[in-house]
Amino acid sequence: MAKENKPKQGQINIELDAEVAQGIYSNLAIINHSQSEFVIDFVTIMPGVPKSKVKSRIVLTPQHAKRFLKALNDNLQRFENAHGEIKDYQQPPMPINFGPTGEA
Repeated sequence: MAKENKPKQGQINIELDAEVAQGIYSNLAIINHSQSEFVIDFVTIMPGVPKSKVKSRIVLTPQHAKRFLKALNDNLQRFENAHGEIKDYQQPPMPINFGPTGEA
């Protein structure tokens, strides 16, 4: 008799399809909020490319935003405990167009 893979009481079965599992690279996050939600836009900006698009947008309730912040802080702390401190290099604000472009 085959055993069924049913979630236990209180568990959630979460699926991750192949496309989403690939992830999206982002080197800029823009965070806005209203009274009822936080909106995080993830953007990839590249040198010499004057225009970028939002690659992904996440909308969270304030309560979930706070839980996300706590979970991210917990994971950063575990990472640093295992691999050493992450250096936070102070950089001047990045110009949107990255300045002049090179020529070949």
